[in-house]
Amino acid sequence: MRRIFIIAILVFLSSSVLYGQKTVENQIKKIYELALTQGKSYQWLDHLANRIGGRLSGSLNSELSIQWAEEQLLEMGYDQIWFQDVMVPKWVRGNYEYASFETQPGSSISVDVCALGGSIGTSIFGLEAPVVEVKSFEELENLGQQNVEGKFVFYNKPMPPERISPLDAYRATVQHRTQGAYRAAKLGAVGTIVRSLTMTQDDFPHTGNMSYQDLANRDRIPATAISTNGANLLSSMLKLNPDLVFYLKQNCKNYPEVLSHNIIVEVKGSEYPDQIIVFGGHLDSWDLGDGAHDDGAGVVQSMDVLHLFQLLDYKPKRTLRLVLWTNEENGLKGARTYAQEAREKDENHIFAIESDAGGFSPRGFTFEATDEQFEKLQSWQSYFYPYYADRFVRDGSSPDVVPLRNGTTVLAGLRPDLQRYFEFHHAANDTFDKVNKRELALGAATLASIVYLVDQFGI
Repeated sequence: MRRIFIIAILVFLSSSVLYGQKTVENQIKKIYELALTQGKSYQWLDHLANRIGGRLSGSLNSELSIQWAEEQLLEMGYDQIWFQDVMVPKWVRGNYEYASFETQPGSSISVDVCALGGSIGTSIFGLEAPVVEVKSFEELENLGQQNVEGKFVFYNKPMPPERISPLDAYRATVQHRTQGAYRAAKLGAVGTIVRSLTMTQDDFPHTGNMSYQDLANRDRIPATAISTNGANLLSSMLKLNPDLVFYLKQNCKNYPEVLSHNIIVEVKGSEYPDQIIVFGGHLDSWDLGDGAHDDGAGVVQSMDVLHLFQLLDYKPKRTLRLVLWTNEENGLKGARTYAQEAREKDENHIFAIESDAGGFSPRGFTFEATDEQFEKLQSWQSYFYPYYADRFVRDGSSPDVVPLRNGTTVLAGLRPDLQRYFEFHHAANDTFDKVNKRELALGAATLASIVYLVDQFGI
C-alpha cells in the first residue's frame, strides 16, 4: 500500500510539473501571437523615427522624444511615471563635413566623411596636411613623432571579416575611433581619419563617440570618420603618392552640459515588490539618420512589453520597471545616474536587460550571471526554441545595464541577428525603412517572454 501511495505522489508531482510547463508554454505562445497581431512597436517607431528623427542627447529632438514617450505611456494608463534628471554633453555637428585630397596639382577627389561625436572642428578655412596610414596603435608608436607630427593619422584597420560575430569584429577595431585622436595628438598629429566601423563597402561614413581623455583643449585635434569606399580609395592613392595632401573642413562644437532626463515607469509586484526587474532601451541616437535600429527599436520593443502585458491582463509578482535612458551614445550618463540612485536607495534589482542591437530577428540573449543563475536561465531555453530565439550565451550584456553590475544582479542583452547591424550603425542609413515590422515584433515578444519568466520564477 505504501509503495502504491509513493507512486501516486510521484505521478501527481510529475503531472504538476508538466502542467506548469504547458501553462508557461501557452503564455509565451500568447505573447508572440499578440506581438505579431496587436503589437504597437512598428507604429511607435514610425513616429519616433519619421516625425522626430535623430535624437542626440542635449538636442531639441532628444527632449521631444522624451515628451513623446511620456505621452504614449500616459495614454496606456500608467501613472507611475517619473523623470530622472541627467546632465548630458551637448555636441553640435553644425554644417555637414567636407573632405578631399589632391591627386595632382589643381585636381582633387572628394570623399565622404563625418565628424566623430565630441570632436572639435577645424578653422573656418579647413585643415590641410599630408597623411600617414596605420593599422594599429603599435604601428603608430613605431612611426614616432618625427613621422607623425604635422600630419593626419589615417587609421585604416577594417573590421576583421573572418569573425563570425560582427560584435567581436567591432570590438577588435573600435579603439581607433574612441582613442585614436588622443594617441595621435600625443605624437603631434594635426587630425585623425578613421575607417568607418562596418564590413559593408559603401559611401556612408559612420560616426560614434570619441574621447580626448586628459588632453588640454589647446592640444585637441579634429577627428573624422571616412566611408569604407573612401578609405579604400585614400589608401590606394597613398600607395601611388605618399605625399598627397588631405583637406578636411568640419565646424562641430562642444557646449556646456545641459539638463536631460531618463523616463521611468513602474508596475509594483503583487508578491515580491522589493525585487525589481528592469528592461528598456536608450532614447538618444546619433544625428545622421533617424536612429531607427539604434536604438529606436529597443525603445519601442520595451514599451511594447508593457502593452503586451496589458493585453494579457498580466499582474506581475515582482516589480517591473521600464527605463528609457538618455545619453547612451555619447556619455552613458543616463545609465550611470540611474545606477547611482538605485545604490543610494539600496534597491534590489534582480534582473536588468536592454534591447540595443537593432530590430532584426531575435536569436536569444547574452547574460552576465553566476554559475547558479546561468544554470537556471538555461532551463528556460526550450521555451524559446519554437521562436528561433534560444541562443543563451554568457557574454557582455548591454551598455545601459552595465552600471548596475554588482555580482548579484543578472545583466542581459536581447541579441538579434547582428550580421547586418553594422551596415547601419551610427550612419545616415539607419532609417525607419530599414526595419522589418515582423522582425521588430518578434523582438518585442522575446523581450516580454524573458521578463515574464524572471517574474514568474525569480533568478
